[in-house]
Formats: sequence, structure tokens, C-alpha cells
Amino acid sequence: MQILDWQQLDAAGRRAALGRPAAALQPQILQQAQAIIDAVRSEGDAAIRRCALEFDGVAPAELRVSAAEFDAARAQLTTDELAALEKAIANVDCFHRAGMPTELSLEVQPGVRCERLIRPIGAVGLYVPAGGAPLPSTVIMLAVPARIAGCALRVLCTPPQRSGLASPAVLVAAQLCGVGQVFKIGGAQAIAAMAYGSGGVPKVAKIFGPGNAWVTAAKQLVAADAEGAAFDLPAGPSEVLVIADDSARAEFVAADLLAQAEHDVMSQALLITTSAKLALQVAEAVRAQLLTLSRRTILQQSMANSRILIVPSLDDALAVSDSYAPEHLIIETRNPRALLERVQHAGSVFLGSWSPEPMGDYCSGTNHVLPTYGYARAYSGLSVQDFTRRMTVQELTGDGLRELGPTASTLARLEGLDAHAAAVDLRLAALRRECAA
Repeated sequence: MQILDWQQLDAAGRRAALGRPAAALQPQILQQAQAIIDAVRSEGDAAIRRCALEFDGVAPAELRVSAAEFDAARAQLTTDELAALEKAIANVDCFHRAGMPTELSLEVQPGVRCERLIRPIGAVGLYVPAGGAPLPSTVIMLAVPARIAGCALRVLCTPPQRSGLASPAVLVAAQLCGVGQVFKIGGAQAIAAMAYGSGGVPKVAKIFGPGNAWVTAAKQLVAADAEGAAFDLPAGPSEVLVIADDSARAEFVAADLLAQAEHDVMSQALLITTSAKLALQVAEAVRAQLLTLSRRTILQQSMANSRILIVPSLDDALAVSDSYAPEHLIIETRNPRALLERVQHAGSVFLGSWSPEPMGDYCSGTNHVLPTYGYARAYSGLSVQDFTRRMTVQELTGDGLRELGPTASTLARLEGLDAHAAAVDLRLAALRRECAA
């Protein structure tokens, strides 16, 4: 890994040091995704099967997973694997259930009551990729909050394997999370099917889940169409930033960097440390550990996007981290919690040497669907709230309108909207007449 002294870099050098791999959607990808969407909208399931044959190399005879396939999938998992899925689901359910948004009702002034009601999104689509590896953990992160929110229709799409079947682990996770409608569809065609309906796949109102560039492009395209479907949050390649002082263990830090970098060749891992000695030790540990890992071809490319930055103080480390706004922030210092209150921009934070990032990926209880590529400055990780709508209510009594109505009328006229003002003034006049009678 390249080691840089932050103090020796000028403004351009610092921007380059924190630069992410280019992940902007190319016009060609957007055009290809739009062509797939158009085909699915016009031809439905037939277009999906044609795309599956072209992109996945297999076109399942039946797109929807049958009860027999669910049973066969469960039979392929060991007792330990089932127990691990159930434990992860329990923890995610526990954390997310506590975060269920609450309704609100209060009288802001006499005779003026305002309320906020919570309603689940009626139909949601869950996309679970399976390109590099099947991701049952993503099923859990999407399906559990959807279930807690009370979304009546939960549809899951995942690419078929070469056998024409879906990943057994993905199917079992879906079944354990109460998702009954699972379709063996991947890529932009899956997004189109859920956004518009395809004959076999029902239409949904909002789509959740990560994916490749074509999936990302399709989510953006259907969200821009009033007849399409909204999407969860913007995202790019996965990333991690570690803040460490001289108390950190080099082998732990190296493992943390490699764990996130193995996702994709575009992934990025950054270490910001106050210790030049630790920087050298981590670089050596990365080299040694990388040779033992099965995805080292990917890692050799992603680690080329990764850097170690030496800073004078932890204050500087926090400032650099907040500027970068990482998806995952790991703090491995003597007193990590003391730094937490100053962290402003991060998708998810992991405190101390005993909190490796994969715990959040799988089973601690938080959600691993997080804003990347600097979007943590404005977006949050997935929660139950994303599967709900907040609807406000207002109710005024006659006395309440008599007291507050003139304020609305004055502001409406200030904006030149006399019809707005008239809707209030007519009622105020009626109230005056009633009082005089």
C-alpha cells in the first residue's frame, strides 16, 4: 500500500489521496440499461428470459421459485448454517424493531392539532446480487426491516446460478424472513420487472438493494419515471476507512482493510494513522495476508486504489475522515468512544479492536446497506423508516382557525396567492357571522 505523509501534501495532493475510483455511470451503461427496461416493459417475461440467456447464460423455465425449490434449498444447508442465519435475523430484527418510527400528535396552539402518521409502503422490491458470490446477508438486511414496517407485498429478485436455480442460502434466508415471492431474475431486467411489472413479477413502489453498474443505472432510470419505482439510496463501490493510533494491532488493521477491499476491484480501503511505525507494519501485514486469500486477484486491483495516510494527530484524522465521509469507519485507538461524538459523516462506525466490520455486514444487528462514495454526508444507512411513509394530519377547531387563520391569510397574500387567502378568509367570515347570530 502507498504510504503518504498528509502534512507534506498540497491541496491537490490531498484531493488525490482521498480520490475514489471513477464510478460514474457511463452513457453506454445508461443506454444499455434503458434498452433492457424498454424491452421488459413491452415484452414482459419473454424479454426477461432473453436477457437471462444473454447475460446469465441460463434462462430458467419458471422465473418464480417454487415451494419444491425452497424445500430443496433448505436441505442443502447444514445445521450450523441455518443457526447462523437465524441468529443474524434475530439480531437485525431486534435492532431494527427498536428503530421503528413513531407517530406524533400534539396541539401546537389551542384549537390547532397536528399529527404524523406512519404507513408502510404497500409493495417493495428487494434485489439481491449474486455475481461474485451469493449474499444471503443482503436478504436479511432488506427483508427484515420490510417485514417490521409491515410492507404487505415483498418481492425478491436474485440472479440464477448456472444450474438455473437460485442460491440455496439466498432462498433459505428469504424464507426465514417471510419473503414468499422470489424470482430468479438478475440485472437491469430484474429492476425493470419490479418497477413496471412483467406479467409474472408484480409491480412495486420502491426498490431496495445493491447491484452492479447496470442495476444501479436501471434503479436511477426507473426512479426518474413517474410510472416506475423509487429506490433506496445512491451508492458506489464499497469502502472502509480506519483511524488508528500506535495502540492498534497491525494484523487487525490489515485484515479490516482487506475484508472490505475484497468486494470488488473498485473497492477502496484507507488507513489514517498517527503512527509511522504502524503504517509500515500494516503495509507489510497486508502483503502477507493477501497471499493467503482466495480473492487475491480482486484484492491486488482494489488495493491499488487504497492508501495509508500519516497525520500529526487524531484531530487531523477525524477531519480527514469527515471530509472523505466513508461508508464504513473503524476507530482502533486507545479510547475510540471518546472520538465518536466528533464523527459527523460516516455510514456505519465500528469502535475498538474487537469490532471488525464484518460483524455489521452479517449479524451485529445494524444494516449493511449504506451510503458510499461520499453520500454519507447527506444519506443514512437503511432502516425501517425507509420502508414507511410519513403522513401528516392537521385539524383545527373554529376557535383555532379564528386565532391562526389571519396568519395564513397574511402569508398567502405576501406570496401573491389570493386563492389561498380566500380559502381561509371565507371561513373566518363565516365564523364572524355565526358569532354575531
